[in-house]
Amino acid sequence: MDLDFSEEQDMLREMVRGLCSTASSLEQVRELEDDPTGFSPEFWQQLADLDLLGLMIPEAYGGSGMTALEGAVVYEELGRALAPSPHFVSAVLSAGLLLRAGTEDQKQDLLPLIAKGTAIATTAWLEPNNGFGPKGVQVEARADGDGFLLTGTKWHVPFAAAATHLVVLARTGTGPTDIDLFLVDPKAEGVTLTQMFSIASDCQYQVQLDSVAVPASARIGAAGSGWATWDAVLDEGLVFLAAQAIGGAAYALEITVQYAKDREQFDKPLGAFQAISHYLADAATAVNGGRIPVYEAAWSLANGRPVEGKDVSTLAPLAKLFACQTFRNTTAMGEQVFGGVGFTLEYDIQLYFRRAKALQISWLDDPALREKVAVQTLDVPA
Repeated sequence: MDLDFSEEQDMLREMVRGLCSTASSLEQVRELEDDPTGFSPEFWQQLADLDLLGLMIPEAYGGSGMTALEGAVVYEELGRALAPSPHFVSAVLSAGLLLRAGTEDQKQDLLPLIAKGTAIATTAWLEPNNGFGPKGVQVEARADGDGFLLTGTKWHVPFAAAATHLVVLARTGTGPTDIDLFLVDPKAEGVTLTQMFSIASDCQYQVQLDSVAVPASARIGAAGSGWATWDAVLDEGLVFLAAQAIGGAAYALEITVQYAKDREQFDKPLGAFQAISHYLADAATAVNGGRIPVYEAAWSLANGRPVEGKDVSTLAPLAKLFACQTFRNTTAMGEQVFGGVGFTLEYDIQLYFRRAKALQISWLDDPALREKVAVQTLDVPA
């Protein structure tokens, strides 16, 4: 296993970093906080123009056919910049679900549009007061003629107002995993969107479904296969969330180190104090060490091969667990080094601290990730 990046991958990193610095600067990130759309259409178009939306979509469906290693490079840079966009839910999760379980018609119809950015798909998974597991999916999909009627409430649906398609997890039976995936038009009769607000000030919605009619052709995959498909694709997606976290942690450490060099107390820089320097050294160790499980998981996914006997189902949750803890801990330490001013809106460290905590508890939180790692490590059923 070679974790050195190629010249082309290094060029990809430079390109994405340059794009974020001009089209998604931290000033623009601030302007988009709590925005009902949540991202810049100009930035989204530039991602499309540079083939970054279709980066990991096969060429047969209008994408670039790159691997998870290129994806990790892109996400590390998106995390470094805190760049807001529906890339993860549309180009990673929704595209991944279609590639794994969609019909050929569904793939041909939607994947090229996702790669171009003209279609935005988002995932509707979590529900009020319910957990991350299959039993947490209680939105009902009731058979009705040749289709289904969907009823229930979804929470924390990213970028729903800008989406052209919702991928809804809904229950079709009483068994724990009797769950299907449905493509739903967010403008369909019976769909109500209500903006939600979070510590990250990102773009999330409550989606209320009131007997929303969908045809049988809107189902992704065979009956009852939805949870297995979702779980597998989410595991793969965790690789990119981990890369995003490490990218954010690395930049948070950079600005904290610079502040410790510039800010003087008692006629010497803060970094000259042993306690502060040790905090920074510990953070640097964690950030540099955290890249290894991220890159290992990305390499395993890209090559379809395990690393030391562990495949993506173990490596991906392990990577997100460690990377998100590192992101949160690094930004919390940064807040302490900055002192009281670190919590003011003028300073960037508070942006990273809030995003770090939100990412840590999103998609799968620490206890859920630990459970996944434990199940794989102990080789016992979930």
